[in-house]
This record gives sequence, structure tokens and C-alpha cells, in this order.
Amino acid sequence: MQATFPSAHDAPALTAHHRGFSLLTEDGEFLTLSASELRARLDSMPCPLVVHAPSVARKLDLPPPGQPSPWLDLLELFTFVYPARTAAPTPRGLALALGVEEARIGRAEADLLPLLVEIMLAELGRQKSGPFGEMLAALTVRLAQAGWPWAGTVAETLGLPDKLDGKGNLPEDALQPGDALRVWRVLPKWEDVAPRPPPASHPITPAEARTRLRTLLGEGSESRAGQADFASVSTAAFEPRTHRGNPAVVLAEAGTGTGKTLGYIAPASVWAQRNGGSVWISTYTRHLQRQIEQETHRLFPDDATRRHHIVLRKGRENYLCLLNMEEAVNSAASRPAGVTIALAMLARWTRATADGDLLGGDLPGWFGDLYGQGSVFGVADRRGECIHGACPHYQRCFVEHTIRRAREADLVIANHALVMAQAAYAQAAMGDNSEETEEDATPSRYIFDEGHHLADAADGAFSAELSGLEAAELRRWLLGAEGRRSRARGLKRRLDDLVVGFPKLESPLDAALMAAHALPAPGWSARLADAESSETSPPEPPPIDDPDALFPPQPILPEPVLENPTESFLRLLRQQVLARSEDRRQTHQYGALECDLHPLIPDLTASGQALARALSRIAEPLRTLAERLQARLQDDADSLDSVTRGRIEAMVRGLRRRAITRLDAWISMLDALDQPPPVDTTPTHIHFIRLDRRQQQRPGEHDVGLHRHWLDPTIPFAAVMAMPAQGMLITSATLRDQSDTPHGQGEPETEEAEHAWEAAEARTGANHFPSPAIRASLTSPFDYARQTRTFIVTDVDHASIADLAAAYRTLFEASGGGGLGLFTAISRLRGVHSRIAPALEDQGLPLYAQHVDAMDNATLVDIFRTEEHACLLGTDAMRDGVDVPGNALRLVVFERVPWPRPDILHRERRIHLSGGDTTGYDDRIARLRLRQAFGRLIRSQSDKGVFVLLDRRTPSRLLSAFPPGAEVRRLGLADAAREIRAFL
Repeated sequence: MQATFPSAHDAPALTAHHRGFSLLTEDGEFLTLSASELRARLDSMPCPLVVHAPSVARKLDLPPPGQPSPWLDLLELFTFVYPARTAAPTPRGLALALGVEEARIGRAEADLLPLLVEIMLAELGRQKSGPFGEMLAALTVRLAQAGWPWAGTVAETLGLPDKLDGKGNLPEDALQPGDALRVWRVLPKWEDVAPRPPPASHPITPAEARTRLRTLLGEGSESRAGQADFASVSTAAFEPRTHRGNPAVVLAEAGTGTGKTLGYIAPASVWAQRNGGSVWISTYTRHLQRQIEQETHRLFPDDATRRHHIVLRKGRENYLCLLNMEEAVNSAASRPAGVTIALAMLARWTRATADGDLLGGDLPGWFGDLYGQGSVFGVADRRGECIHGACPHYQRCFVEHTIRRAREADLVIANHALVMAQAAYAQAAMGDNSEETEEDATPSRYIFDEGHHLADAADGAFSAELSGLEAAELRRWLLGAEGRRSRARGLKRRLDDLVVGFPKLESPLDAALMAAHALPAPGWSARLADAESSETSPPEPPPIDDPDALFPPQPILPEPVLENPTESFLRLLRQQVLARSEDRRQTHQYGALECDLHPLIPDLTASGQALARALSRIAEPLRTLAERLQARLQDDADSLDSVTRGRIEAMVRGLRRRAITRLDAWISMLDALDQPPPVDTTPTHIHFIRLDRRQQQRPGEHDVGLHRHWLDPTIPFAAVMAMPAQGMLITSATLRDQSDTPHGQGEPETEEAEHAWEAAEARTGANHFPSPAIRASLTSPFDYARQTRTFIVTDVDHASIADLAAAYRTLFEASGGGGLGLFTAISRLRGVHSRIAPALEDQGLPLYAQHVDAMDNATLVDIFRTEEHACLLGTDAMRDGVDVPGNALRLVVFERVPWPRPDILHRERRIHLSGGDTTGYDDRIARLRLRQAFGRLIRSQSDKGVFVLLDRRTPSRLLSAFPPGAEVRRLGLADAAREIRAFL
């Protein structure tokens, strides 16, 4: 084994920097080489030490290294030695994660890498006699068989050569390499406990909240008066309600730097412990979920105690599926060696992870970049495939573990979409008089952080989409993979013995599955595209530079000839949107074409009616099946074991959530086809058709669908939250739009303040609850006049990518890095990145970008936070919820005013929800987005930074988006760069 693999002890090491590459040769010589010089040496030199091989390959203009890697990537060793730990994937980030002192890190040159290897191998040597020593040995042998380059060094550290027989095998009584991958056999099982009693309703006082806050902050912590006031006012959300369906609602705007996270954790933890209940803290972004979880370490410093009291909840698709893992392991022998390496690393992580969260949890965000994104998504709990109690790993399932922990937890950190889905389902179950239990005990107290996004989350949660992809997904859930290699078993196989031998159950199941063939069959998208192209015969070929060449005029189609009613309907939707949409160029990128539903083209009404009948033939037998399965729980109560009861309950939930609710929504949408909206009447819903490209589809394939959105999505949000919620705190730094205050200076006048609060209540849905919300406003403690500078650049043509790129390069160089570039369009972000990345690298300013670098957002932020001179480009996700205190973020550059997207949905809402002030409606959205972007800049009293807007057309009426003291100046790019250098 040692002779087969390179040794890391005497290996050369290389790192990238602005002068090129730093190389420490195997002879100890220290060189600085250009990319071309290093490429010429690579083939003749021993396997080098690197950090993040894919990134190094990109900088060398080489193809991705793949697996097994030709280099000794320290991140791979880190993954093996420190599973379930994260580190920024740079030499400096790795050194900090390993506890290396700042003075020893220095400029993170190549000579740092041998030190990092020494630290990790020393830790591995300690682990070989620990509880996972046997697993480490077995995995190392399996990794060696797959060609992992670290195998020889790791085997030597573990003392493996002395344990192996002459054929390289472990002793028979030891854990074998193949069994080390089968982690599902040894994971702990969850055990059900008695249901938790309902919580008491004892109130808490502001004094108690303040006391708990002081405890959380500890001695000598920075005193923030606003934070204590926020904790006090938050206690009103924990008052017992006096009427059914009338929760106490607190609307609290807490300026940046108030410290609202600990401000609401303090009263929430007091209430949970006193009353024996759970408080659900809901966010919109994964960034904030992770930040909140980190703050709870103050509440419960001990990991085991915190795990019992704090639970982070996400959707199923975020978690490792053990059944998918088993099937991947069983098929690994017939697949490339890189698959085995990835599975071995996942097995190592699975034994150490806190909750099995693959996306945004304790699996490093760069794992997919090293081992392939398919290695992560291939073992995730994919949509609709969970077979619940029928799964052999059900009692070891990470999702089921998390659900049961959440029932007993004090604080559950979730997201808006999950909270709304849980509440909506609980309400539907009550309406059906269902006796089935919900996955999580329905909480009664909620905290909605990032409250300014509640309407966006509700819009996604309560909208309906009858599209090709959605309908095909339902067919796959019902019928299975239909001949393709997949674990999608279909409904019949998932039910198996639950219905076999029960004619009352078999009949509706068979009827539903037969009717499901009316949904789009595999290959539907290509067939629709082919049908369209074959029926289109333009008289003359258009000029090659004509943007409409991609979308030639469409003829009126004859009666649908496809037997599949869904595909016939989709074809007519496609015909209508192509005929009526104005900007056809958008679909060439990942854009969308839209048109109003009414008036309908010929045959669309008839096609919709036929589809509605076909969908009813699926929904009705499924409804009957769910009812009869539910009845079996009572009829056979004396003979059903607990596992079977659990399977039946899970299947009834799945039928209603995955199929029946969706089908009912689609049928309702189709029934409205022949009912044009009345003129001069405010609609409840907005219907439109959209044709768009999805990134996961092959080039040339599109999806088309009929969409229905609530005009005001906060109405269903309030409706589903009114019953379960006893109290709610809705908070954000940007609840109100203080547009009436000149340039954000001072508090608005009384009438203007009332108008701002009313608008905030409308945006969050607080105005739809019976009792008025309790309002509170805590101002930011920062001195923006001293700590910030704000510029609008007046001489950059932001419509030109070249000019825009030059502006970003100039500003980032002026700040010496630490720049966050925000964009309103992915295409412009990519265009700027490709133009400025090499120049910035030459200046020692590494550039990272969302939608360019193959890492998740959390990892990109970690790198940005760690590398003080790095720059980062991003879109909406980087504008909201990113917390980078200190000098790592000292410049924010926004490429243009973030106006709302001018689509049909926005058009209707600005008409009906603006109160006649459509311009003001658009302005409020833009101002709130600018406030969010500006809020990334200053996160502590010692921070200082510059905000730059590269849109010379910015109207003065938007400048109130910036906080008091932030004077906005208009100047040229060169002057702005000089000001930045002088200020920073």
C-alpha cells in the first residue's frame, strides 16, 4: 500500500497568489512561478499538496481534476480526519479551522501546507485508538482499492501495514471495507415517547427577558440598550390569547446592530422552559438559520444539552436518505472509482453528523465541488420518494429523528415555507375532521425573523402551478420510473401489503393509477417542442441576427391529436404565450415569457375541460383510498401493529399532500378558464401563462404552465396561522419604508409614521388578524455619518457590461478587496466576473461569485469572511441575511436600482394594492431592497465601509432608503475611487 501511493511527508506544495503560484519543491526550494511555468513542471514533479484542487485547476486553466484526484488535496484529508466540521476552502481558512495562530499563517504561502498536514495526521494518529478506529482502518483499505491518493499516508499513520495479511486484507474478525460503507446498520435508532402535553400559558415579564438576556451576553459584553428594549417588547408575543383565532401579534422593527437574535431568544427560551412548549423561530434564508443556531450556543454551551433543547428543521430534500445511500453503495462496484471515494467520505460523515443535513448543515459546502454534485444530490431524500414506514431504515432515518426531537425541543429553528406548509396542513386536517397526527406537534408561539420576506414566502407556499414539470413529477410519484433506472417505486409498490387482499383498497388504487396515464409521459417536453417545430413553416428564413428568429410565428393548432390530455393542454398554453408575449429574447437565457390567461385562444377552454375531467378521475379514487386507509386504522385497531399504523398514517399524509391537494388546485384553476375576471373588480387570484427554461433541463427544452397566485398572499398566511398561533413576533431591520423622512433623517411626523406602519402591516399580513399588532421600533446604534460613505456614480453606463466591469474592478482595487458586488441579474454577474477576475487576481484580490463557483452560498460567505482581501459577487441571497462583521466587508457595490421585475404578477399587484400610487408602490419595493443591501455593510461599532450605487439614473426620492447620517453624494467613478482610498 505504501509503495502504491505517494507519501505526503516529502511532497511538494503549491498555493496560488497574486504573483502566480507559490511552490515549495520536494527539495525544500521555495519558488514563485507563473501559471504557464507551473503547468510545464506538473507532469515531471511528484504529486503536490494543494488546497481545493478544483480551484487550483481553474486558476491553472486546466480541466477539473476529478476523482481520484491527481493531487494531494488537503481538503480531502480534512474531510476524512474531521468529519462534520467545516472550513473555508483556502489555505488560510483551513489553517484557521485547525487552530493555527495568525502569526504562523502569514501570507498562507506553500510552506504552510506541510504544517497543516502534520496537524491533521497527528489528530488521525490519536483517533486510531478511539471509538472509530476500526472504521478508519476499514475505510482506508476501501479507499486504497479505489485509488485515493492519501491512502498510503493515512494507512501509515494508522499503522495498517502491520495489520494486513499478505493479500492486503484486514483480519476476519475486524470490520471489513465493504461493511464500513454500510453505515445504516450501526446508526442509532429513535424510540417513540409519550406525546408531549400541551404547553401551559403562563406569561413572562420584560424583567425576566432582560435577566435572561444578560445571562446570555455574559460578563463584560457590549451593552446595547436597544437589544434589552427589544427583548422587553418581544414578551408581548407570549401573552396568552383571549379569543380563539386571535393571536397576539408584535411587529418589531429592529435596526441593524440592535442584536435582535439574542433579543428574541431570551424571552422565547424563558417561555419555553416555564410552559413546557416549543417556540418556532422561522427565517427566510439558510444564512440566518445557521446564524441563529450558532447564537443558541450561548443558551446551551454543552453540545448534548443543546441537541436536546434546540432543533433545526428543514424540508426533507435537505437530508441524507439512508435507502438512497444503500442503493448507491450496492451499485458502486459497477461505477467509476470516484463514486466509491465519495461514498466512503459520506460514510465517514454520516457517523459524525449531528442531523444528516447535506445542504447548509455540517457537510462542508465544497464537498460536491471535490467529489461531484451528484454525490450529494444522489443520496438526498428526493422529492416524493420517501416510503416512510416501509423503509427498512425508518427507525434510523435522520428526518424522522429530527421530527421527533422537534416535538420535545424548546426552540425549533425552521424556515417560512416549512412553517406555512405545516400550519396549512394542520388546518386542512382539522377541516377534514382527521384524527391523524401531524409530523410535528403544532406549535403555538412563532417568531418570524426576516419578516419583510413573509409575503414572498407566502406567495410561494400558497400559489399553484399546473405545468409540465409539476404534472410529470406527480405521474412519477404515482406510477414510478416507468422503465428508467430509478428508486421511484410508484404508489402501488410503496403501498404493497397495505392494500393487497383488501378489495376496497385495491379498486380505488388501480383506478387512480390507470387514470394517471393522463399526466405527461416521459419525453413530453421534447414531443411538444417537436410538434411545434413541425407545424411551423415561416415563408422566409429570418435574418440571423433577428432576435425573433428563435420564435417564428405560430399557427393555430388543429384539434389536439395527442391522446394525453395534459400534453394537449400544455401545447395550447405554449401556443398562446408565444403568440402574445412581447419580449421573446428572454427565453434564450434562463428567462421566461408570460401572457395573460384571458382572452383564451380557440380550443383552450375545451382542452382545459377535458383535462379537468381527467384529473378528477385521478383525484376521486385517491380521495377514496385515503378515506378507506384512514378507516382501516379504526376498523382493524385490534390487529394493526405500531409499524403498520405508522405506515398508514404516513401514506394518508402523502396522498393528501403530494397528490389530492395538488389535483384539487389544478381542477379549480381549469374550472376558471371559462370565467374571465370581471372588469373594474379587484380579483382574489391572478392567473397567467408562463413559458420558461429550467436550468436542470437539456438545451432546447422548456416548461410551460398555468399559474395561479393570490393577489395578496398574506391573506392565506394569516388564515392558516390564526388558529394554531397563540402569539407571533414578526421582526426585521426593514419592515417600514420611511420615504416621507427627508433622506432618512429623524423620525417621521405622526401621520407619516402611521402610514409607514400601515404599509408594514400590509406587507407582513399583520392587518389581517382580528386584533391590531403591537408596534415597536428600535433604531440602529451605529453612527453612520462617521462609519460610512455613500456614493452614486454618475459616469458609468450600467447598460454596458464592459463599463460595468471596469467600474467594479476600479472600486474593488480602491478598497483593497473586502468588496461585495450585488447584481439584479445573473447574466450581468457572470459577464462582470469573466472580465475582472484575472485582473483582480493579479492584484492579490481573489474574486468569488455565486452562480459561477461550484460552492453553496454559505461556503462562499465563509471564504469571504476568512480572506480579508477577497471580493464576492452575488444576487438576492447575498443581499439578505449575510452577516460579515469586521474588515472583511468594507465595500458594497450595487450595479443598479433593484426595481421590481415588471411581470404580470407585479403589474396586477401594483394596480390593486398600491392605493392608486403605482409609482410609490414600485419605489417602496426598491427602497426596502436598498436598505437590505446597505445593511450588509456595518455589523458592529468598529466597522467602517462604503456603499456605491452604479446607477446614475437613481431618483432622489429613493435616497430615504439610507439610514440617518448616511449622506448620499453623486460623483464620478474616479472621484469615488479616490474617496474610498482616503476613507478606508
